[in-house]
Formats: sequence, structure tokens, C-alpha cells
Amino acid sequence: MSILPFDQREGVIWMNGALVPWKDARMHVLSHGLHYGGAVFEGERSYKGVIFKSREHSERFRKSAALLDYEIPYTVDQLMAAKDLVIKTNGTPDAYVRPVAWRGSEMMAVAAQHATIHVAIATWEWPSMFDMATKMKGIRLDVADYRRPDPMTAPCESKAAGLYMICTISKHKAERKGYADAMMLDWQGRVAECTGANIFFTRDGEIHTPLADCFLNGITRQTVIDLARKRGMVVNERRIMPDELSGFVECFVCGTAAEVTPVAEIGPWRFQPGNISRTLVEDYSAAVQPA
Repeated sequence: MSILPFDQREGVIWMNGALVPWKDARMHVLSHGLHYGGAVFEGERSYKGVIFKSREHSERFRKSAALLDYEIPYTVDQLMAAKDLVIKTNGTPDAYVRPVAWRGSEMMAVAAQHATIHVAIATWEWPSMFDMATKMKGIRLDVADYRRPDPMTAPCESKAAGLYMICTISKHKAERKGYADAMMLDWQGRVAECTGANIFFTRDGEIHTPLADCFLNGITRQTVIDLARKRGMVVNERRIMPDELSGFVECFVCGTAAEVTPVAEIGPWRFQPGNISRTLVEDYSAAVQPA
């Protein structure tokens, strides 16, 4: 995977309806989205040139913008076609796909009703992160200080840039301590999610996962729940308190980037990656592959 800074890579980016050279895809420093956190984005994966659940991601992209009080000026079908065009033009069949939208520079105050809405789509090479043997060792998670906010204080169903500020802070702190990521609690002290992935636990052959009412109900999360239920596994979406963690056997996280990744440790709690985690790692890997 390239280590070049993201503003210095080669290829094209789709921006406001046209392909532009990668290095020319720029925004002004006084864009409203930069100053007031009003950008929305998606994280998607292309496998062998086919984006997994592309339509669902584009639908959520438009919903995220609507929750922030603006409209993406492209239809779902137009967004899907643009993503496919960028992948094909860049020659990156196994790629991470990043649509992003933001308010422009026409207004520079809290209000920005008349700002132009800009949309860009970039792709870059992204192979699978770990082989099975490495994945099944499990990653280590810290426990974040910041918590997911009360849903009455933020548009938690939007994949909005501003909602990730505390995630970045928490992940930085975790990595400085030698962890891969951090588990976040919600505003009432219940288990919520990781900084960029949803979290699951197992006990007595059943799966338990926090109720997604103050954080994003991830598309990968929904996929994993469907895969588990197709296997006949019981999936309990419910409130989970930290003091329950000592009673769980397995733990895994899931997201576009992480796919399904087992967890061996969360702060003082230990887990043993096992058959349920392995089955869902394998099932998810099979599900994302084009027919």
C-alpha cells in the first residue's frame, strides 16, 4: 500500500460531476465544511472491481447530508456510476472508496443555507488487512475517555465528519499506549462501539452487541448480524454494561476497513478468539466477493 501523502498520489478523483487529476482536487481554505464540521462521507470497499453494498452506502450518504440540512446534488444511481468510473479509471479493483460532501465558501458563519454543496469521490488501493492466522490472534483495545453523545445532542445517524473528532483523539491515545484501537462507552456509561468499528461479544453460543441508538448502525454491522442469523445464531441487540465484559468469551469488531476482526483484549478484560469469530470472518470474506 502506498505511503505517499494523500494529496500527492497519482490518478483521478471525481469532483462535482467530472474526473480531475488527483492533485487538482482541492477545496478553498474558507470552505464552510472545514470550519464547522458539516462534511459527510462514506467508507466503502471494492473487491475485484465491485463495491460491496454500493447502493446502501450511497443511500446513507444522501441521508447523512439530509440530517445536516443539505442535499447531495446527485442521485443514488449517479453516485454509484461515479464510484465505478473512478475505480475503473484508477485501475484499483481492490480499493477503499471515499465519497465526501461539504458546504463551500459562499458563506462563512454558522449559517450556510446558500453555500454550494461539493461532492468528491476518491479510491485508493486497499488489500485485505490481515491473513486468517494473524486475525485470529485478536487485537488489543483500550477504553476511551470520551463517550458517544446523547442522541438528542448530535445527529448520530449521520456519518458526519464532526462526529469523528472524539474518535481520532481516542484512537491516538490508544495507539500511543500500544493498542490497536479503543472501545467507547455511550453518554450513560454503556458499551457503544470502537472509534471506527462496531463491536460484538459472545456467551453461551449467542452473540451480544450494543443497541445502535447513539452511534452509526454500520452497514458492515448489519451484514454481520444477517450472516450470523443465517447460520442460526442468536443475536441480541441490547444495552451492555462494562461490568458484563468479564462474562463474555469472544469479542470481535467489524467495519469497512477492519472487515471482521477478533479481539483478544479490552483494557483489563481478556477474550479468546474462537469458532464464532472465525465463522463470521470467513462468511463475511465470502459475502464481499463478487458472484
